[in-house]
Amino acid sequence: MNETPESYDRNELEFACVDVSRQARQGFAEVVFCQGKTHEQIVSILGSLFKECSGNILATRADPDVYKYVAKYLEGVEYNELARTMVWRRGPQTEKGRILIVSAGTSDVPVAEEAAVTASIMGNRVERLYDVGVAGIHRVLVHMDMIRQARVLVVVAGMDGALPSVIGGLVDKPVIAVPTSVGYGASFGGLAALLTMLNSCAAGVGVVNIDNGFGAGRLAATINQLT
Repeated sequence: MNETPESYDRNELEFACVDVSRQARQGFAEVVFCQGKTHEQIVSILGSLFKECSGNILATRADPDVYKYVAKYLEGVEYNELARTMVWRRGPQTEKGRILIVSAGTSDVPVAEEAAVTASIMGNRVERLYDVGVAGIHRVLVHMDMIRQARVLVVVAGMDGALPSVIGGLVDKPVIAVPTSVGYGASFGGLAALLTMLNSCAAGVGVVNIDNGFGAGRLAATINQLT
């Protein structure tokens, strides 16, 4: 008999209902978004996941103070300050396929790193190609072998947001575009890049929300696992 949403196992805290069966349903445990939560809440939620889930665990948008607090209670955490992620690797990990994370500029790297960490902890081979924006298009062209060998590409760009369209026109693989909030005033906090990507004329380009490196990494992992 198929499970209904009401029958899924849940670990209910006073302030959260932890989805401890997500690993069985979707292949990876619930990911903890730390922004806006207290340190105590984060530790409690992660503790529930540690107790009920056997696989890798990921927490995003964790600043250094959160990491220092969590590390006192939960051992084995790997912290990426640039990506603001905390990961716990639990058991052997098989890397599948090849996901390439591309950033237009160095200022876009924090969002790109969030995507890279997410895809990696979910069991994918991840490679990085950073600071290859359209202001110097030769930087993309000299890496075409690397770009064409990827199964899925995550392309992160702020400012004019043009890089995903350029790469989308050069490859026959899925391109996940990530607009960032990097840019001067007329970029409107990433809205200009978002609209550029949504209006891409290159086929095979999909777009996630502004600064959503996690969402791009998760989607890339899902696509890669299907191939």
